[in-house]
Amino acid sequence: MNNNRKFQSLKLAVLSLFTVSTLLVIGDVAAKKPFSAAEKEDQMNMLMAAVKRGDDLWHNPGLGSNGLACGNCHPDGSATNPHTWPKYQTNLGKVGTLREMINWCIAVPMVGKPLATDSEDMIAMEAYVMYTHRGVAIAPAKDEQHGAVPVISGPGYPNANVGNR
Repeated sequence: MNNNRKFQSLKLAVLSLFTVSTLLVIGDVAAKKPFSAAEKEDQMNMLMAAVKRGDDLWHNPGLGSNGLACGNCHPDGSATNPHTWPKYQTNLGKVGTLREMINWCIAVPMVGKPLATDSEDMIAMEAYVMYTHRGVAIAPAKDEQHGAVPVISGPGYPNANVGNR
């Protein structure tokens, strides 16, 4: 075997060893152990705390300045058809996200200050909306838009602009 060929073989062997070593190290670092029952319970408790916070915000007329809450037009979060986002939304004039639409509703009909899209409050509202709609197949851009059904008072709803539950 000539020297050039020996060198190429040695290079290939070193490269192969490096590649295998790298994969073993990356594989060891990237592999996660399954969550324990206690960890799963903690995670579910954190999610449910966010869902509750989102539910409270959804029905809070204090997000706006005119006494309306999200729940006045969408009695529960699933009424927003969260499984259809992202989609083109005429109110936004673009393809938008559920978070952007929540902010549009806070800013326009509720005359409030939009939330930071990465804030704990926005994440809680999204958690609430998605949790109330769990089990529905995700269908981005599905045309399920319909007009809001404002509810100010009535059987099962509180009066005096306190939001609807």
